[in-house]
Amino acid sequence: MADSFIFGVDLDGVCADYTAGLRRIAADVLGVPESQLPLERSWDFREWGLTPEAYEAIHLLAVTEHRLLRELPVIADAADALWRLSDSGVWIRIITHRLYVNWGHAIAVSDTVTWLDEARIPYRDICFLGTKPEVEADLYIDDGPHNVDALLAGGNEVIVFDQPYNRHVEGVRATTWLEVEELVYESAARHGVTLDRQLPGFDSGADRLRRKP
Repeated sequence: MADSFIFGVDLDGVCADYTAGLRRIAADVLGVPESQLPLERSWDFREWGLTPEAYEAIHLLAVTEHRLLRELPVIADAADALWRLSDSGVWIRIITHRLYVNWGHAIAVSDTVTWLDEARIPYRDICFLGTKPEVEADLYIDDGPHNVDALLAGGNEVIVFDQPYNRHVEGVRATTWLEVEELVYESAARHGVTLDRQLPGFDSGADRLRRKP
């Protein structure tokens, strides 16, 4: 019987609402109302009228000048669900490809760690890389179609976190973090790992670090 269970967790589009955060900055850069940049977008942002080069330029500006990665909204229930999983014995491994463009790596790493603290996201370790199959985990969660395909091709178990740009991807899918939580417990059981399950409403919650003794 296994004695540990590692959950590989992506950030943007899974824990952090990257689309909403970038939308505000892109609207300012492009000089258009936010309403002209739909939240229901493709992976390549074609609905926003961006070429790959334009996207990279806006992303770099957003990260280095607007400190986007420190200010992203947290996706609903992500922190509380991850705390419950962590408390039950799941090893949370953050896996993110935030070193996307040159010249902003130091800011991206620093702001990611700051965001994790501010968002009250628990984790045991963190990996900055683009190829997810290179990281050992028993179960992954990701929103990127190419990442999901690569993980599945490598024989990995993956939860697809539902986003408009990945609905063509087959596999186990979750639309909320409460659904994710259930899927993690089910996966751990299949791996022979016994978890001390925490129930919503009966735990100290993600705000525990804000509370004074």
